[in-house]
Amino acid sequence: MRRVSMWLLLVGALFVFLRETGGIGLAQESSRPNVLLIISDDQAWTDYGFMGHPVIQTPHLDRLARESLVYTRGYVPDSLCRPSLATIITGLYPHQHGITGNDPTLPDPKVNPMAGRARPEFARFYETLMRRIETHPTLPRLLGQAGYISLQTGKWWEGAYTRGGFTEGMTHGDPKRGGRHGDAGLAIGREGLEPIFDFIQRAKKAGKPFFVWYAPMMPHSPHTPPEKYLQKYQRPDLTPAQSRYYAMCEWFDQTCGDLIAFLEKEKLRESTLIIYLADNGWIQDPNRPNQFAPRSKRSPYDGGIRTPIMVSWPGKITPLRDDENLASSIDIAPTVLTACGLPVPPNLPGINLLNRETVKQRRAIFGEIYEHNVADVDHPTKSLSFRWIIHENWKLIVPADQNGKPELYDVVADPLETRDLASAHPELVKKLMEELDHWWSGKE
Repeated sequence: MRRVSMWLLLVGALFVFLRETGGIGLAQESSRPNVLLIISDDQAWTDYGFMGHPVIQTPHLDRLARESLVYTRGYVPDSLCRPSLATIITGLYPHQHGITGNDPTLPDPKVNPMAGRARPEFARFYETLMRRIETHPTLPRLLGQAGYISLQTGKWWEGAYTRGGFTEGMTHGDPKRGGRHGDAGLAIGREGLEPIFDFIQRAKKAGKPFFVWYAPMMPHSPHTPPEKYLQKYQRPDLTPAQSRYYAMCEWFDQTCGDLIAFLEKEKLRESTLIIYLADNGWIQDPNRPNQFAPRSKRSPYDGGIRTPIMVSWPGKITPLRDDENLASSIDIAPTVLTACGLPVPPNLPGINLLNRETVKQRRAIFGEIYEHNVADVDHPTKSLSFRWIIHENWKLIVPADQNGKPELYDVVADPLETRDLASAHPELVKKLMEELDHWWSGKE
């Protein structure tokens, strides 16, 4: 009887373990995956072949989607580059990590915040924002404690790559040399992928697991695609501005394909976890080149905050398209850490996207939209313009302005948010407002 009881205890423990890890198990040190994080820059959730776009062609990301666990109802909390990227690397909401805008507001209104970085008298304002990344256990820092080496490429706002915990990087972050949002790192993708190829080959030779941050400024403006892509989209039903943006999406897709092909050539695809998402949305203004239309970037609407989120690890993660359940970029950090067999910091609000039961139990996700410039670097939430909640199929948008009116949308039946139903459902507005306030108060 004692032996039977011991077996029952072991089986029970195994059940709990699989339940908590989503069934894939925690990776042992010898089998920890490499991690490639691909972050699109300014691309709408609709702008992929696998998401049904009638014109834009993304064959490589379509293939990745077929090989991934795909959450088509993925979101980022904020529709602005810098806060969104900080959330991805920390697993925290903007009001938690304190990086809520791209640039600080300066005491001299005559000085453009984008240009004031090199002036010593304003250094405190930029430094206050940048040093916040050093106070959080970022993904490269946590992975580094387990023996990973890491590479930063592309967009990076927080000074030198070392401040985020990367062991290597392309961004120097020196404002005297033009450092702002990536500097030398912005060449990645647009000017080839050799820095990533070289890093991966060195990691392989050294027998080290690696983490790569691939966040190119693509399809982000300037929309300057190679002629071979542009020609495909020069057609009578598209304006020149649309043609250029669409071509940028395919050019970016090609770079993703080149990265995956390199992993396959190096026989590393089976041992690499790939995660894909966009930092925020973009709806191209048809009449203004390099400009976004309303209800996209910097807005609380799905055109600005929705993105497909893909997680792929051949042989470990079963490909599946999930068009129903909600995912958020706050989930990236806990998902990566769990897949790598590492503990998740208890303060992270996200969940492991590989645990299907936990994902199915989630009913709501949240977000916060801020102005481009941080009004007060010492009180970062002063720039708040909107908060939002998505509860199952309902989305409530609440302006920070007390005189603003909440908006309510059924984003499943009305994904383009054309019908504001707030006046028709006052009790639902009240219920969602209470849930949003509960989250915002930090009591959740």
